[in-house]
Amino acid sequence: MNFGKRAVNKKRNDLSSHSTMMGKKANVSFLRVIFISLIALLFIGGSVGIGALKGLIDNAPDISEVNIVPVGEATFVYDANGNQLQKLTAPNSNRMPVTIDQIPLDLQHAVVAIEDERFYEHNGIDIRGILRAGIKGIANGGHFTEGASTITQQLLKNNVFTGWTNESVIQRFKRKFQEQYLAIQLEKQVKDKNVILENYLNTINLGNGNYGVQAAAQGYFGKNVSDLTLSECTVIAGISQNPTKFNPVVYPEKNAQRRKDVLDHMLEQEYITKAQYDECLADNVYERIQNVEQTQEETDKTYSYFIDELTEQVVRDLQEQRGYTEAQAYTALYSGGLRIYTTQDPSVQQICDEEYENPDNFPAGSQVTLDYALTVKHPNGEQENYSKEMLKEYFIQNEDSNFTLLFDSAESAQAHVDTYKASILADGSEVVSETMHLTPQPQSSITIIDQHTGYVKAIVGGRGEKSSSLTLNRATNTLRQPGSTFKPLAVYAAALNEGGMTLATTFEDEPYTYANGQPLYNYDHQYHGTVSMRTAIMKSYNIPAVLAMEKITPKVSVEYLKKFGFTSILDEPKEIPEGSGDYYTDENLPTALGGITQGVSNLELTAAYAAIANNGTYIKPVFYTKILDSDGNVVIDNTPEKTTVIKPSTAYLLTSALEDVVNQGTGTRLQLSNMPVAGKTGTTDNYKNLWFSGFTPYYTCSVWAGYDDNTVLPQGTARTYQQTLWKKIMQRIHADLPETDFKMPSTVEKASICTETGLLATSSCSSVTELFDTEQLPKKYCSGHYRRSYSSESSSESGSEENDTTTETPTPDNPVTEPEQTQPETPPADNQTPTETPPTDGGTDTQQPETPQETPPAETPTE
Repeated sequence: MNFGKRAVNKKRNDLSSHSTMMGKKANVSFLRVIFISLIALLFIGGSVGIGALKGLIDNAPDISEVNIVPVGEATFVYDANGNQLQKLTAPNSNRMPVTIDQIPLDLQHAVVAIEDERFYEHNGIDIRGILRAGIKGIANGGHFTEGASTITQQLLKNNVFTGWTNESVIQRFKRKFQEQYLAIQLEKQVKDKNVILENYLNTINLGNGNYGVQAAAQGYFGKNVSDLTLSECTVIAGISQNPTKFNPVVYPEKNAQRRKDVLDHMLEQEYITKAQYDECLADNVYERIQNVEQTQEETDKTYSYFIDELTEQVVRDLQEQRGYTEAQAYTALYSGGLRIYTTQDPSVQQICDEEYENPDNFPAGSQVTLDYALTVKHPNGEQENYSKEMLKEYFIQNEDSNFTLLFDSAESAQAHVDTYKASILADGSEVVSETMHLTPQPQSSITIIDQHTGYVKAIVGGRGEKSSSLTLNRATNTLRQPGSTFKPLAVYAAALNEGGMTLATTFEDEPYTYANGQPLYNYDHQYHGTVSMRTAIMKSYNIPAVLAMEKITPKVSVEYLKKFGFTSILDEPKEIPEGSGDYYTDENLPTALGGITQGVSNLELTAAYAAIANNGTYIKPVFYTKILDSDGNVVIDNTPEKTTVIKPSTAYLLTSALEDVVNQGTGTRLQLSNMPVAGKTGTTDNYKNLWFSGFTPYYTCSVWAGYDDNTVLPQGTARTYQQTLWKKIMQRIHADLPETDFKMPSTVEKASICTETGLLATSSCSSVTELFDTEQLPKKYCSGHYRRSYSSESSSESGSEENDTTTETPTPDNPVTEPEQTQPETPPADNQTPTETPPTDGGTDTQQPETPQETPPAETPTE
């Protein structure tokens, strides 16, 4: 470069020249434009940004309306003694909230140390944490793997911004900003860190279906959260970051690594000492977890038959009494944190369960029914489902036209399944899913009610393993023909109560024909001349029952049955099946013998007999006494509904006659060693349904027995096992109860009457002492007698394989049963469409359906 005088002058002249000055001015102007533009852009961008942020803030939930309390809490069910029976939960509601003072400090510190170490210092957001996470994300090439959310933010995310699991990137940005804004506002409003921590610890997902620390403590360690050790606290604290990955049951090794991180943070932040640190690492905590898990798996989590029916009643009552929709009722039941106090007596239920699990109480050589479903994937990629009905049709077409799903053994059922499945997979198809369940047959159900309160003390809806919740409940949801158990309810209750009859009223047990010419027989194909009502009840004669029904009329009979609580009785013609044009009603004579259209449930039959035992007052069966919410407020006070059906005198007269059934009639096998029993046996056509409904001064109990598909019960113990169950169970229940008699009301008196006329006896009469309602005491004396003989083609025959007239206590080899005349069987309640609908009697007292109906067929009569 030349620094001479001439060169310097030239340079100076160039700088001061007009062209140079113009160029400088242009450059300055350009820079000004750029600068001003940048400022404008920054201003506009800032304004837009501020506007956007203001919009996000304006659209954020109102902090005054934000609820940080976790939603969804387990419902608990308790027995009559206050012991927990069942926990009811929805998938996301297995939560049991606890207060902060119930949560150990070790658990509080463990969660804070690993998730939000400056929780007690920040104002809702952690700036240092955000910067740390940002720097690490940039250092990792834009992979932001470390979170910076505080416990306050996470609480809001779980309880306010509940849709975060399905949000887009933009939605995530909006939610994070609003979350941080609300976190600051929340901490200003609450001012107590413990409130925030308490709600957070009750909210978080801790794996294995456990929400909140109390559920996790019980689920993993079988104890309350307040009883957790430091070592156990660190296990739970390590789960929430990834409840699946750090599940201590499924992945104990991964949880152990995370647990060490928790301990490292606690040691670094001086929540624990080095000695405590070492002690925790040496603790074999995961072995305890596996032992608890194994114990819980061994415990049957399937709802019992009692719980099944309870849940149905609670859902119905929440709708009817509280105005809930069905969806709201189910949500309240499984996620509402309710406390349901049931009527179940655990000792009575245990006795029932034990006897139903004892194979000695059931017929030898029991069979099984098959329930089967198969889904396969064909070679062309299509999936197809196969049902048990399709399996049945396969064997009907290929092997046996009479094939059923009833097998003599589990091995036989499995062999048929294997054959059927092989035929389906022959084309190379693959099994996608398969379910198979075998149910022992014949079946049974039992209901036990305290007649004084209407409280259901125990039920069993079937024998055999209960594989799932809310399955077929034969005690409550299945309708079966009641047989002769109906006679006291459908006929004699009304006859004594308002029909002008007494236990001494006599009937001529002689050949009888329905209006259409169909003959009616007694179970033994014999006629017994003049018999009293007491004898007709005791011996379960059919003809006197129908004669009494004629006098009181079928209409009155049905009215009484409705008062006794039967909801399946048809008091007006009903089209069955719908659209068939065939109408049926139970206002007909066969109802006297238990031949009804749809059958009855065990529960309703037991409740009806409980009304007799309760001095004539019917109480609608109650499965729970009250429902409280989680705060102890009453949701439903389940006060029993009571209805007076018959007078106390009528109830006692029936009780007395039903005692004779057990002491010297068809139910002598049902006698208890230390307690009087009153009850009635029942057997339908061809031994398809067997019953005994009876009561003591303490409890009323009904047992049903039969095949689910109405198969005829074979001879022998298969026709008496319902009595075996009833006696064994009731004998055990009453073993330690004080013996007492049925109490006779003041409106009942005794009188000596003629056995043939029912009038006051004279010296020439064959007399007996009988009980009467004081208003029905006979006032006339018998005037004399004449003898009639009865004969029929069947009277000279033995008529049946059992002899109900014996007063001997029967043995298993010589059982007392009483077949009866009833209408054709109908399917169980899970298939409500009757296969053979019952006829009416065609009598003038019955409102006739549009389609004429026949009277019962002339089969070998049953009791």
